Amino acid sequence: MIVYKFGGASLNNAESIQFLAKLLSNTKENIVVVISALNKTTNKFEKLVEQFNKGKNFQANLKQIKEFHIEICRELIPDKKHDLFKRIKNIFEQFESLLNNGLNGEYDFIYDQIVPYGEILSTTIISSYLNEVGVKNKYLDIRNYIITDNTHREAIVDWKKTKSKLSKSVNFKNTNLYITQGYIGETEKNISTTLGREGSDFSASIIGNVLDAEEVVLWKDVDGIMNADPKCYDNPILLENISYREAIELAFYGAKVLHPKTVKPLQNKNIPLLVKSFLNPNSKGTLIFGSDKKTKHITSYIFKQDQTLISISPKDHSFVVEKHLSKIFASLTKNRIQLNLLQNSALNFSICIDCDKTKLNNFIAELKPDFRILYNENLELITIRHYDKDSIQKTIGSRKVLLEQKSRRTIQFVVGE
Repeated sequence: MIVYKFGGASLNNAESIQFLAKLLSNTKENIVVVISALNKTTNKFEKLVEQFNKGKNFQANLKQIKEFHIEICRELIPDKKHDLFKRIKNIFEQFESLLNNGLNGEYDFIYDQIVPYGEILSTTIISSYLNEVGVKNKYLDIRNYIITDNTHREAIVDWKKTKSKLSKSVNFKNTNLYITQGYIGETEKNISTTLGREGSDFSASIIGNVLDAEEVVLWKDVDGIMNADPKCYDNPILLENISYREAIELAFYGAKVLHPKTVKPLQNKNIPLLVKSFLNPNSKGTLIFGSDKKTKHITSYIFKQDQTLISISPKDHSFVVEKHLSKIFASLTKNRIQLNLLQNSALNFSICIDCDKTKLNNFIAELKPDFRILYNENLELITIRHYDKDSIQKTIGSRKVLLEQKSRRTIQFVVGE
């Protein structure tokens, strides 16, 4: 059994869905296909969440989402009486009923009730179309099987309950193909949750682990994992083979091709992870498997924009000790702020985070009574794996370095313009 995952950047129109059908029609293997929302639909639903939460009119945005999905249905299946159109209509009616009947709660809770509809729409359309063209499949609502806690927007998987439900429900006696959603799950009380932004890769990894897959394949709109983002770096190199450890490190530091949680569940069961091009399926891609000892290390570059560097020091000029760090980390945890880099000295504790004004302001307000806090915005965090002098000079040049941190294999710089 193999798990395939297709992202919204690849499945962005009717033509790409038709190409997907051809790709799947050529296989005889047992496959679970994990699918994201289509073509930036998640972004549109996130905008709708903002509008709904602030009491603004969201109807124009909702109309755009409707028209986009209905138009794709028309291009795929011209027969307006086809059952697919009724199913899509019912999904939107259910969605509007949810909004109109007083969806209340904190922002993250509201987000998790609205945004999963992107995945529900995409999989409904694709499953119906595949069946229509003879690629027989079974639709699986993954919310009934990936069980999580209620940490909305960053839900934690209950592996034991997920394994119990999913392993009992997925079998290949009557079909060799399942279509299901990425990114979403559900609590035991049937409340929708999401696994973190870009979490469909992680969904594929969960399914692969639970069902003991032979392989997990992430189909992307790129050739594989490159040693740098082509948008930020000239002539990047394809990493054809990397270890589990290297993939985890690259994802942790911000490589965009992989969700940070994707690799570990597969490493735990020694399941290979392949990153391939949806646009060029015959290309080699990147294979993630094995240990560091068996792979050649190539210098890799990761660029994270829109960073904030925060410097925290006790107001009484005392050393930064455990009691101070405990208070700082408690506030970071409470405000769900992820650290991209941290460094401490005798009198200062410095952290680099993604820019989020709301979280930053809440964090500062909580610590302000006891700490002096300074920060710089609009910075860039540059990470170089397997660095040398030439790679540092070529990347940093004459740019102003506000903070530098170095280990045996990795060096990081927080830089300004």
